[in-house]
Amino acid sequence: MIKQTELITNPDGSVFHLHLLPGDIADNIIIVGDPGRVEMIGQLFDSVRVRKSNREFSTVTGSYRDKEITVISSGIGTDNIDIVINEIDALANIDLSTGIAVEDPRSLTFIRLGTAGGLQSDLAVGSFIATAKAVGFDGVLHFYEGYEWCLDHMLADALATHLEWPDTLAYPYVVDADATLLEEIAEGMNRGITISSPGFYGPQGRRLRLEPFDNELNDNITSFRFRGDRITNYEMESSAIYGLAKLLNHRALTICVVIGNRVTGEFLNDYKPAIRSLAQQVLDNLSS
Repeated sequence: MIKQTELITNPDGSVFHLHLLPGDIADNIIIVGDPGRVEMIGQLFDSVRVRKSNREFSTVTGSYRDKEITVISSGIGTDNIDIVINEIDALANIDLSTGIAVEDPRSLTFIRLGTAGGLQSDLAVGSFIATAKAVGFDGVLHFYEGYEWCLDHMLADALATHLEWPDTLAYPYVVDADATLLEEIAEGMNRGITISSPGFYGPQGRRLRLEPFDNELNDNITSFRFRGDRITNYEMESSAIYGLAKLLNHRALTICVVIGNRVTGEFLNDYKPAIRSLAQQVLDNLSS
């Protein structure tokens, strides 16, 4: 039995951060960062049966073409993803009243829709990138036992060598997207290796009043190649989504809109129409 201090619930029986009950979630879950995107996608549904919100975590569950789907906002960063994935899995696979895991675990589908910074000059702003492999600069997965089997060690080692990765930082880890989701949901989209960064400024090589530890980091990331594949973009959540999903026997895929190209300096100021277009395409593919 899981202790109450390990799996905290609210007085109404909902999980601590998300404020959701087991019946509030569908098997298909779209994760967005911005709470405002939850309602935007919810407006595309044929019907909505759940609307709940707490802190940065807003949730809508409804139906689209007879497929039930949950949309939830995570806020920014892999630390928030650690909360979202674990609490959603608890809703699906732990009896919250007893703290006992179910005998037949439920497998969920997670699709993250977000924004990204392109790291190759040919990736135009407004284009979509599906993450075939997520590289974690964050270190979240290192806090869990038994994750070695789901990692691409050869790619991680090659990247660490190429970047002359310092011992003071968490060692990069690499996790694949679910292959079936990649083919079914991201057909015809750009694909590549995505870096999930633990921050927006220094960890992504930005300079304001502080200098990043390596002024050539982004140039070296852009030039990296592994078996013909290249790193396409930065974002901040996919590595933890992919890693935790694999460990918990769920499926995961990230698709992002490129809103800025770090190589060319191009930026898409009004990217909301592109996000809506991506959401519509994913809903159509998910329900086909």
